[in-house]
Amino acid sequence: MKEYLRFLKPGFKPFNPLELAKATENIICKVGEEGVERKYTAFYATGVYRGIATGYAVGCCLRCYYCWSEWSRDFPDLYGDYYSPRKVFENLDKAAKKYGVNKLRISGCEPTLCRQHLLELLKYVEDSKHPLFILETNGILFGSDENYVREISKFSKVHVRVSLKAAKPEAFTSRTGALPEFWELPFKAVEYLYRHGVSFHVAAMTDPRIMPEDERKALIEKLREVDDAIAANLEEELCDPYETTMARMWAYGVDPAEFFSKRVKPWT
Repeated sequence: MKEYLRFLKPGFKPFNPLELAKATENIICKVGEEGVERKYTAFYATGVYRGIATGYAVGCCLRCYYCWSEWSRDFPDLYGDYYSPRKVFENLDKAAKKYGVNKLRISGCEPTLCRQHLLELLKYVEDSKHPLFILETNGILFGSDENYVREISKFSKVHVRVSLKAAKPEAFTSRTGALPEFWELPFKAVEYLYRHGVSFHVAAMTDPRIMPEDERKALIEKLREVDDAIAANLEEELCDPYETTMARMWAYGVDPAEFFSKRVKPWT
């Protein structure tokens, strides 16, 4: 990629998400004395999952116009500091002890970037007393390489949350900015996770203001092709008016005031 893509604007040129992943990794990953380091902006605990210590990762390979993530998604060169896998674990462990929780996760942007960093981090988790590590991902890198999922399957404490964006190629492009031929990669990730026995569940932005009913039904049917239980346990999301979300909507050409004035209820 000649120019690093920050966020979507009207008339944007669709991109290859695997190329954007590599471009992002060139910014957020580097080799240090203790292995591959990655950029994070913070370590803290939050109330989701009934309390969990969280590392906020920098950088992503999609450009969803409704994304809530911090500006470190769009400007990974300007945000965050580099941490080794050992240091990340120590910071997560410290946050867990401070707030009285025992689960860990990487969230914020896309945790599967900087592959070796993540795998080394999971080794520390595996050898710890923490019972669960939640990995939240858009599924692009998992879906593009089954071997990556096979490596993840070796860790017993990992639970993956795969966030789906669309069930149709054109919708995938309009929401994420990525070329339509990559729309099935997140579904491939689901298939691979299931095949290799990794603990996981699927989430999807099925907000009726974003995803039409017929597409939601198509998404559920596609999940049923893998297993009925995956579809039955789908976590359905509504879009919230975060400051970053509204700014990205403005840049994309969507009036956030008009968008959020439409009151909706979840499909379920």
